Amino acid sequence: MRLSYVILLTALLGLSGCSHLTSNEQVAGTGKPSSWQAHKQVIAPLDAWQINGKIGIRSSQDSGSAVLFWLQRQDYFDIRLSGPLGQGSTRLTGRPGAVSLDIANRGTFQAHSAQALMQQQLGWSLPVEHLLWWVRGLPAPHSKSQVQLNSDSLLESLEQDNWRIEYLSYRTENGLQLPERIKLSGADLNITLVIKQWQARQLGQ
Repeated sequence: MRLSYVILLTALLGLSGCSHLTSNEQVAGTGKPSSWQAHKQVIAPLDAWQINGKIGIRSSQDSGSAVLFWLQRQDYFDIRLSGPLGQGSTRLTGRPGAVSLDIANRGTFQAHSAQALMQQQLGWSLPVEHLLWWVRGLPAPHSKSQVQLNSDSLLESLEQDNWRIEYLSYRTENGLQLPERIKLSGADLNITLVIKQWQARQLGQ
């Protein structure tokens, strides 16, 4: 797996900050819009979590996968990849204004944001800030989205900023319905995230 794809995956996950919900959605599907709105009000305030799972990436040029650990505490994040894609160990840590990427046997890369870090290393960028919302099963609030609800009034699929996100399954953790399997397609990339363990909460609650 090339170094650029390791950086891509970690930068995709290196997110920080939460924003207020806005109404930029076109909602369709079998679910009830009122239940969907109630669900968003429960999930959106979650600003602290620990995720354990697996992430994979496939493109026309390369592919690979890695074990994933993602710790989020409001603006602070600590994301670690291990396995073939991570080439042993890859760790992205930081908060707004200071991001550090450590890759085993490759060195340390730094930038003021995950978005800038990806731009430096790849020469192009993706909507990095959106994944903070997408991983919780929510559309990012600052751009238009097309939302398809399933029969449980949860996201079945989402189209936003030239990306398509499919929610293949959910799991219930401490009464919260959170994504378990997510597929993201866009920019000649197919990314699959399988979450085996969720620990999510709102700090101070």
